[in-house]
Amino acid sequence: MVEKEERTDLAEKNLIWISELSKKDIPIAGGKGANLAEMFNLGMPVPNAFVITAHAFLKFVTESKLHKRILEIINTIKFEDTRDLEDKAKQVRGMILATDFPKELAEEIKEAYVYFDETDHNGITNNHYVAVRSSATTEDLATASFAGQQETFLNIKGPDKLLEAIRKCWASLYTARAIYYRNKNNFDQGTSLIAVVVQKMVDSEKSGVMFSINPATSNKDEVVIEGVFGLGEGIVSGAIEPDTFILDKNSGELKEKRIGKKKVAFIKGIEGKTEIKDLDAKKQDEQVFGLNEINELFNLAIKVEKHYNWPQDMEFALENNKIYLVQSRPVTTIKEEKEKITKIITSDDKILLKGLAASQGIASGVVKVIYSLGELDKIKEGDILVTQMTNPDMVVTMQKSKAIVTDEGGMTAHAAIVSRELGIPCIVGAKIATKVLKDGMIVTVDGTRGFVYEGEVEIEKEESINGVGSEIKKEIEAPYQIEEQSNENDKLIQSKSSEITLDVQDISNEEILVKVNCDLPYVAKKAAATGADGVGLVRIEFVIAQSGVHPAEYIRENRMNDYTIVLVNGLKEIAEEFKGKPIWVRTSDIRTDEYRTLKGAEKEPRESNPMLGWHGIRRGLEQSEVLKSELRAIKQLHDMGHNNVGIMFPFVVNVKEMIKAKQYMKEVGLIPEDTDFGVMIETPASCWIIQELCNLGIKFISFGTNDLTQLTLGVDRNNERLAYLYSEMHPAMQEQIKHVIAVCRQNGVKTSICGQAGSNPDMVKFLVSQGISSISANLDAVDLVRKTISEVRG
Repeated sequence: MVEKEERTDLAEKNLIWISELSKKDIPIAGGKGANLAEMFNLGMPVPNAFVITAHAFLKFVTESKLHKRILEIINTIKFEDTRDLEDKAKQVRGMILATDFPKELAEEIKEAYVYFDETDHNGITNNHYVAVRSSATTEDLATASFAGQQETFLNIKGPDKLLEAIRKCWASLYTARAIYYRNKNNFDQGTSLIAVVVQKMVDSEKSGVMFSINPATSNKDEVVIEGVFGLGEGIVSGAIEPDTFILDKNSGELKEKRIGKKKVAFIKGIEGKTEIKDLDAKKQDEQVFGLNEINELFNLAIKVEKHYNWPQDMEFALENNKIYLVQSRPVTTIKEEKEKITKIITSDDKILLKGLAASQGIASGVVKVIYSLGELDKIKEGDILVTQMTNPDMVVTMQKSKAIVTDEGGMTAHAAIVSRELGIPCIVGAKIATKVLKDGMIVTVDGTRGFVYEGEVEIEKEESINGVGSEIKKEIEAPYQIEEQSNENDKLIQSKSSEITLDVQDISNEEILVKVNCDLPYVAKKAAATGADGVGLVRIEFVIAQSGVHPAEYIRENRMNDYTIVLVNGLKEIAEEFKGKPIWVRTSDIRTDEYRTLKGAEKEPRESNPMLGWHGIRRGLEQSEVLKSELRAIKQLHDMGHNNVGIMFPFVVNVKEMIKAKQYMKEVGLIPEDTDFGVMIETPASCWIIQELCNLGIKFISFGTNDLTQLTLGVDRNNERLAYLYSEMHPAMQEQIKHVIAVCRQNGVKTSICGQAGSNPDMVKFLVSQGISSISANLDAVDLVRKTISEVRG
């Protein structure tokens, strides 16, 4: 009863700080405001903000006599008449903008704005700039999105400009798209209100959007991240072709990436006005996010979805290398599993264009190219809309279209979002669609794969899971793969690989275990359901990330026991699903430039080359409190009966490191002779001291091929330009792996692989020929590895 009374009091306020609100307060703060408040109060990296409530807006339109007049105008709209809708929406907005701002409310807002400058900014530059974001009471619901229908104004400075921006946000409740969408979804125009979020502005060096589900395919096992340089306006508007990263939700592995041609960046000008800056040729093709930033964003997406228990669409920005969440809303366009989709079956069809598959489905029709809003009347029911990029003024026309193709944009561009809401095929980022496609042409748009075909293509229906069949998924990947440069080294690698002979006479009867990589406790049940023979890799960092605190911060706060408890609770969930099967837990391997959103991470030292810096076992031995706490967690799991949990030490380069690690094991009560412990083979040094490591009593090794490949070949695996040089099947890699397996077999030490290469059929064949003990793969590749092993052994 008390809570209800408190909520009633809040509902009658004009201005509320987000620290006072929660996700329950959509009627007060709108969808955006309520969700920002929820994340802010959970301690997530959200810039502080206050909300001009829906009550304040209702008071404004009621006391000024606008409310009745607005509804009278809306009731006369002919909703399928684009011009009538546009004209009357514009008339309503003009009435709001022409009405004086309430004096009492204006003073309250100015006081809050001044208070902003006197408070802590959580690492954000104190530049007096704010972002002013519309937050409708009908937006960000689990059943309807309304995304992008109201206005956002960035880099607002000064109380007068702030009031002007708030009034423009109020007026944006009545854009043509917003009015049309409410009508289509049966929302009452009279009770649909709007709040406004005033938030400390992040001076974005990079920004982007991410989904904890693949929005184009509804694949719930994928996380999609898109990014651009500068402000997020460039990506949301569709004006910039972003970088796109698709990650496996269960393992965190990067499955696909597409580097966009980012010709411009939206930046804050001298006076705060958003300006468009041309990027030089090198910058246009530069990857926006490094691997560490991608990993941090992935963990953040998982954390937000877990809290809401629903897939989320999030916007974020980076300032001084720190990630800030500026929005989260539920994804509303999820397709049902086992949904029927169409499949092209004619192999000789001529492909005219390829772009980013943004909304599933296939449709054929007549092309109509739209260069300006004045040409919208060209579109008739069932036409294919082709344009540079759609905008909210085109919503009615989009409704008539059978499919949409744009030159620009990514998965979160206006065209992509609206097409998914409408359920029509869409391809974005096709670059030259408006040049190649001409009025009157008949084409087929394949929004599932990202192709535009000439003519009307024969299609058939096909069952699929998660919206995309496996055969179709392979075709989707093709447009995004980097075109490898041909050189003599590539030919040598290919010939070496093809010449591998499988001399399995001595090892044909040996069992090869197929394990699974499992880092996230909540995925353990699904991982165990694969029937895997154990867990070949648990990266403890994922458990740490769920706690929100950097290991070094536990040292500073003298809370090492709490750190151990966090690890025990997380690892126990995995251990309970794999009883009686080996589980290899890697001790922490956090680089100084990783996990920057964790509490205390801002105190990490700056290194010129973190990849080769203070991480892995070298850091664990120096910060012994952290490593010993991790070992204590394993000891406690053993005491609970989970003796199948082993320890794997990362980034080993000399024998002294393992001697010291064994000493730490003894200090926490783990007897090395009775404990399953081993090393990651991810440095060339560890390959060539393998005999000495075996002499120390290690029970197993596991190849970490990602690091081993880049350190062996001297190739940065995150550098797109050098991708053609990166190959786990390089002769140097093969020789190192052969040597390590041979030495380990002589010493009775188990061998495994847990890197991405373990899912490569060519690598599997090679490993089987060398007598590897087990192969650990990502959850979705376990069956493929089993099949490959079976085929090799006949």
